[in-house]
Amino acid sequence: MTQTFAGKSALVTAAGNGIGRAAAEALAARGAKVIATDIDGAAVEAVATGTQGITARQLDVLDSAAVHALVAAYPGIEVLVNCAGWVHDGSILDCDEAAWDRSFALNAKALYRITRAVLPGMLDRGAGSIVNIASIVSSEKGAPRRFAYGASKAAIIGMTKSIAADFVKQGIRCNAICPGTVQSPSLEDRLRATGDFDAALAAFKDRQPMGRLGKPEEIAEMVCYLAGDGSAFTTGQAFAVDGGWSI
Repeated sequence: MTQTFAGKSALVTAAGNGIGRAAAEALAARGAKVIATDIDGAAVEAVATGTQGITARQLDVLDSAAVHALVAAYPGIEVLVNCAGWVHDGSILDCDEAAWDRSFALNAKALYRITRAVLPGMLDRGAGSIVNIASIVSSEKGAPRRFAYGASKAAIIGMTKSIAADFVKQGIRCNAICPGTVQSPSLEDRLRATGDFDAALAAFKDRQPMGRLGKPEEIAEMVCYLAGDGSAFTTGQAFAVDGGWSI
């Protein structure tokens, strides 16, 4: 049975494209009032224009003051979906301190910042579901040239479990999704940057046992499951949605 979010308020970060956009659209289609945020204001406005139930707000998740101002403007958030992230390409020897810091700033600290801002309101209501987009490349699996990315995504899984353990008796659930390689504009940009788009795309497909990339909508279905009442007995878990890559 399709879950309903009628009357519920959801905040989704990085909702201008990819998984974030698909999650915002899926939650809105099920009745949620979605605050869709992205650093790309035009992209998130386009999402809101095309989908009823979505309010667009430009947001830089690295800006603490902006995060707190947004949460203050929408105090009734019941579902938080943390999608913002960045992929650094390289081993530890390719990762200077700037790349390391940016990886953790976007993939881990931004999640910490916005969750810490939203959580008190959830605790006041005695209910809330937090869904974090981690990656199968994390503490779940290593991958070549994903040193900083894998480390920072592993941090998301650690934070997920800690938040779940700390607030399980207060009506808060926190889970993570660990996607494999998923189609997105940012992935296409990285493939072009290799200088051979077709070869890079083929290599990404080859490492997925299903022989294809994931679709943002497939991850969004898991977001809706974990955000909704159908998973009410589930918290502190990291779910692989990776086309069998981690088998």
